[in-house]
Amino acid sequence: MNEIATTPVRTRRSKSSPPPVRIFSLGGIGEIGKNMYGIEFKNEIILIDAGLKFPDSRLSGIDYIIPDITYLVNNSHKIKGLFLTHGHEDHIGAIPFLLRQLQIPIYGGALTIGLVKAKLEEYRLRGQTELHVFQENDRYTFQHLSVHFFRTTHSIPDAFGIVVETPYGSVVHTGDFKFDFTPEDRLADLPKMASVGGGGVLALLADSTNSEKEGFTPSERKVGDAILDSFQKCEGRILFATFASNVHRLQQVVEAAILCNRKIAVLGRSMEKVFTIAQELGYIRIPDGMMIDIKQIDRFEDQQILIVCTGSQGEPNAALSRIASGSHRTVQIYPGDSVIFSSSPIPGNTQNINRSIDLLMRAGANVIYGNSVGIHTSGHGCREDLKLMLSFIRPKYFIPIHGEYRMLLSHRNLAIQTGIPEERVFIMDIGDTLSVYRNRAKRGRAIPAGEVFISNGEMRTFEDALLEERGELAQEGIVIVVMTVDKTTQQILSGPDIVTRGFVYMQDARPLLRRAEMMLKRNLNKLGERQEYDHAAWTRTTYKVLRRHFTKEVGRTPHIMPSILEV
Repeated sequence: MNEIATTPVRTRRSKSSPPPVRIFSLGGIGEIGKNMYGIEFKNEIILIDAGLKFPDSRLSGIDYIIPDITYLVNNSHKIKGLFLTHGHEDHIGAIPFLLRQLQIPIYGGALTIGLVKAKLEEYRLRGQTELHVFQENDRYTFQHLSVHFFRTTHSIPDAFGIVVETPYGSVVHTGDFKFDFTPEDRLADLPKMASVGGGGVLALLADSTNSEKEGFTPSERKVGDAILDSFQKCEGRILFATFASNVHRLQQVVEAAILCNRKIAVLGRSMEKVFTIAQELGYIRIPDGMMIDIKQIDRFEDQQILIVCTGSQGEPNAALSRIASGSHRTVQIYPGDSVIFSSSPIPGNTQNINRSIDLLMRAGANVIYGNSVGIHTSGHGCREDLKLMLSFIRPKYFIPIHGEYRMLLSHRNLAIQTGIPEERVFIMDIGDTLSVYRNRAKRGRAIPAGEVFISNGEMRTFEDALLEERGELAQEGIVIVVMTVDKTTQQILSGPDIVTRGFVYMQDARPLLRRAEMMLKRNLNKLGERQEYDHAAWTRTTYKVLRRHFTKEVGRTPHIMPSILEV
């Protein structure tokens, strides 16, 4: 047999492709709230913000919603730090729950870190992590990545954009911003923004909240003038409701109170906390003797009193809501009082706000609210603000963030109008990743992401069926059926007795419930005559008979809970 000689073929080993810069979101895209973003390269992750959002009416029993950080827990060794753009709850509210699973340093402006410290004390987590206050010219350098900042204008002091320097160029996160050329605080650092843009920006992540609104967002200075004008027209006591963290607005309120010779009482735990921290840092300046305890308000004439309180969103447990309902221990509404709402409704809160306004008006208050009176302006930039930011930063790739889908889409279209090629604009979902190289970008593999619910201070994950059941209980009420059955004879020894909560008022519905009990007893007796006792069959029959009966009689189906004691 002839042997065939073979010559080995030499193959060239290809160089491994360079790793990408990965950009991802664990919250804040396709929604308002729970902002959390990550920039990853090789063995390093920079996190930006860790916020919460509030549940809507469908999530009964849920206090807050925070991001699912499973990916971060699995890659905790890569995380170099959490960098905060500013101190609003939708950007820092998840930190206490984050620190239960991760030990990472936290960086923020002076007021932001002050608010974080107070939050950690509230949750008894003080000392759990390193807290670093950065200045606008500071830089933090790691093995592959470095982080620096530029000052922006928002509705709270110490708001910053964050620049993450990577081997392929800068990734810029704007934070929440607008361009206000007559601000209550310092101007945004426009030269720094232009410098960052001139240095070559790989990708921009930018706030999209007001991307559907034309023009520039009005200046805070106009709001200050409107607040003073409103105060001068009020003759009785003034109750002023706004977001506790809107520090610029609180200073405007103080200045108007000084000019109108009114004493200031602060109501609401979060409002008291912000006043204390902001005064310590010099962001709120109040003359000595001007602040009084809420229990002292009756010692002064009505025209000398200003109460600054929480509850501008109609939150059921907030100070103003309890005042409106008459359940507050110290403050009641008197005819002649003026109540000023200085905020825009968060999506989903309009019904609660309207309820508070109605109750306040019924009690005799003059309620001032709405955009027409000029006592509120957004801290988020409108379309012209967004164009200006895009012009300063001039990114190669653009990712709209912080907004519901329609807002992201509007921001995308705006970016294309300003000259960014359509294929370089990426609308992402939570858990999506964008792999960015020096000269190309593509969507990468998704990472674990979602929602974690906070109930009574504990992190919980609920199945959809449980949440649906809670919604059913909240809307339709519950009917509990109690009976005792002899398993041998299949005789009902006692009951069935029906107790209801949240379905019908028992005193008025006795005949309805009595008929239901009799009908159920007849059907269960017939079931016992046909077959041997089976717990599951008796339970199914109870459901079927009562659902049919209540639907026919009242047009509603409560949650039915049989309790069958077997002897």
